[in-house]
Amino acid sequence: MDAFEKEFADAMGGGHAVALSSGTAALHLGLILLGVRPGDTVLTSTLTFAATANAISYVGAIPVFVDSDAASWNISPALLAQELDDAAARGKRPAAVIAVDLYGQCADWDPIVEACARHDVPLIEDAAEALGATYRGRPAGTFGALAAFSFNGNKIITTSGGGMLVTAREELAKKTRFLATQARDPAPHYQHSHIGHNYRLSNLLAAVGRGQLQVIADRVRQRRANRAFYREALANVDGITFAPEADYGTSNGWLTCIQVDPARFGADREAIRQTLEARDIEARPVWKPMHMQPVFQSCRSVGGDFAAHVFETGLCLPSGSSLTPGDREMVVEALLSTPRRASTTS
Repeated sequence: MDAFEKEFADAMGGGHAVALSSGTAALHLGLILLGVRPGDTVLTSTLTFAATANAISYVGAIPVFVDSDAASWNISPALLAQELDDAAARGKRPAAVIAVDLYGQCADWDPIVEACARHDVPLIEDAAEALGATYRGRPAGTFGALAAFSFNGNKIITTSGGGMLVTAREELAKKTRFLATQARDPAPHYQHSHIGHNYRLSNLLAAVGRGQLQVIADRVRQRRANRAFYREALANVDGITFAPEADYGTSNGWLTCIQVDPARFGADREAIRQTLEARDIEARPVWKPMHMQPVFQSCRSVGGDFAAHVFETGLCLPSGSSLTPGDREMVVEALLSTPRRASTTS
């Protein structure tokens, strides 16, 4: 376990890493460590997997969902800054911000970090999908007070299940280990002065993780090769566009996402998905925004129209590291076989 944590921290350029049972556990403990309490508000991305918002609910806080920007599909720095300004004017400063590195691409961290620092609001980076990505030459997971990574089976590297909390602050790492091992006090008997959690990664899975760390660069190359193939193969298909890669960094290519304009392509996102499914090819809609989820329908959102549009038109294509050229060709062939009506635009 110690070796896995040290090697992971070294891959981040230093600091401290704590191996946990999931990325969700890292987010949950991170909020506890930053003092987020029941009734507090936490600003976060609306276009994300539910774990981001669920962790906020675990501590009894209330999520406020912020729309994405068109440059990266990540949280809009402008909307976030405006909401922080408005909250300060109301005297209701949020307890924290969780910004997400979506689909393997870093958020635009410079303005996000600046806005949070200006209002003295702690920042958590949800880098669950972004191991191996960079922002202005810095690796994902090195922004904010702490970051959360996931080693779920579908991620760039995996320990079957697992996660990592990364922080530059040694005291936060020590508190994480304490809380993640049932908060057992240093006594010869079992004594507990705090509520703890069973969140530590097992030594067996940590050993798997050490081996996986050696192949990060290869996995990123493979995922980016998938994206490059799809881009070239579909470059001249009217009505198909790709999720943007912002010029401030490099995505790890975790998932290749397209948007479908039904008026130009002649079929919608769902028709393509069903055509692929009929050929036993799994493709999924992009994340349904959190402000559209029934469980969070009472929560406030800042904007949301852009994320809603991405959800209605977006599709994640098969993107696994083990895809062969033949696999990718089969995906493209199936996509192009989708029954289409005549284009309504010229």
